[in-house]
Amino acid sequence: MHFDKVGFIGLGLIGGSIARKMKENNPKVSIIATAGHQQTIEDAFGLGLIDNNELLELNSFKDCDVIFLCAPVNKNIEYLTQLKDIIKDDCIITDVGSTKTQIHEKVIELGLERNFIGGHPMTGSEKTGILNSDKQLLENAYYIITPTAATTEENQNDFKQFVLSLGSIALILDYREHDHATAAISHLPHMIAYSLVNLIEHIDSEKETMKTIAAGGFRDVTRIAASSPVMWENICESNKTQLLSLMDQYEANFHKLREIIADGSSQKMIDYFQDSKNYRDSLTLPGAKIRKDFHEIFVDIADEAGGIAVLASLLAFNGINIKNIGIINNREFEEGVLRIEFYDEDALESAISVLKERNYTIHRR
Repeated sequence: MHFDKVGFIGLGLIGGSIARKMKENNPKVSIIATAGHQQTIEDAFGLGLIDNNELLELNSFKDCDVIFLCAPVNKNIEYLTQLKDIIKDDCIITDVGSTKTQIHEKVIELGLERNFIGGHPMTGSEKTGILNSDKQLLENAYYIITPTAATTEENQNDFKQFVLSLGSIALILDYREHDHATAAISHLPHMIAYSLVNLIEHIDSEKETMKTIAAGGFRDVTRIAASSPVMWENICESNKTQLLSLMDQYEANFHKLREIIADGSSQKMIDYFQDSKNYRDSLTLPGAKIRKDFHEIFVDIADEAGGIAVLASLLAFNGINIKNIGIINNREFEEGVLRIEFYDEDALESAISVLKERNYTIHRR
């Protein structure tokens, strides 16, 4: 998909990363943006990503070939209403939101189905803002595309090619299927983590014994409860129907487990746990085993020929054995594109030292 002029409404981590990669692919592309703060625009202009150095009115986007909505879902919906009478006939509007039903329903209401293609890059970082954006953030990450009923095959294919040009893995889904799937594998686990942490906080003793001895298992299960409360309030509100339905299903399943434990049936417990283990094992990287403590790091590397081979050779040259290595495709709430597991803590620490000397960016859980 060829863009001469591109607009960004909101230009944080995700939007900025898309803009960076677009500029690398086509330095001549004209990009304009507006955001919630003037400093964001000044920073983006200073990075050479956008043409304007001040906040713009939406009318400035009238000549854009494509417009990226990179604000929270509710704000994106407001912008859609305003953009309807501004955009040119063949302009494509897309978004980067993690929920899709609300915005698709608004698109239908506004009669913008021919102009809209939903998008969800499943990547991210604990860091936010344009200054933390990275052209590699989207590489080898799933980028879900949610076309409308009126999206032409040509536009869908063109947009898919654009996603591929970012280095992402394109996955086309109906917007309702998207919201059901993400509610199950992302939104529900966050709610479980939040509720578990909340429970432990309220039942812990004054000596904070539980907090003191909390180790690998608890920390791993609840890690995602450290995510942004504001972001998750927005997600819950925008995907409420799907999330509530899955919470009811989870509650019923949890009650079933309670009954198995209460009945004292060893075989039923083993069957329940084994079934879960088998499915969980199937989610891991090839050859990986479920363990309490992973000796693992996540590393940012460029998606270029030989990148992994160079890193692996560097570790091998320093006598460091790798147990498992693989690309992380869903990095929405993860850090780093490459996951590397080692046999022990010494190998892990040695690898970190070697890689840092070569200026690799490393993330640890």
